[in-house]
This record gives sequence, C-alpha cells and structure tokens, in this order.
Amino acid sequence: MTRQARLTLLLYPFGAGAAAVNLFFASLILSWAGAPVLPPGWAVFGGALLGIPPTGLFAGHIDRLMREAEPRD
Repeated sequence: MTRQARLTLLLYPFGAGAAAVNLFFASLILSWAGAPVLPPGWAVFGGALLGIPPTGLFAGHIDRLMREAEPRD
C-alpha cells in the first residue's frame, strides 16, 4: 500500500466529517430559499460519499510535501 493510500485512510474520517458538516450547513442556508433541510443522518451519509475525493487530494498534497521535505542523498 502506498504512502498516499495510507494517508487517505488515516485522514478519511476527518474529510468525511467535514463534508457532512458542510453539506448540512449548506442545506440550512438553502432552507432560506425554501429548500428542505437535510436530516443529519442523510448529511452523514452524503459526507461519507462526498468526503472521498477531497481527502484523496489532500493526502496527495501531504504526500508531496513529505517527499519534498525528505533529505536527498
């Protein structure tokens, strides 16, 4: 397993949680325009799905920073 994959698995709970919170708050803001508020359970489910791509991108960024910081021989 690559270092980026391990970082993605390690950071996934944080990415999914952030996506769930943002999805729920976005539904609250859209409720001002008449849209229904997303139930918290649906927001968690949506965050679990929507959190995968940003977490992978962030893990790739951290992996590049770690490679850059490694000493060169």
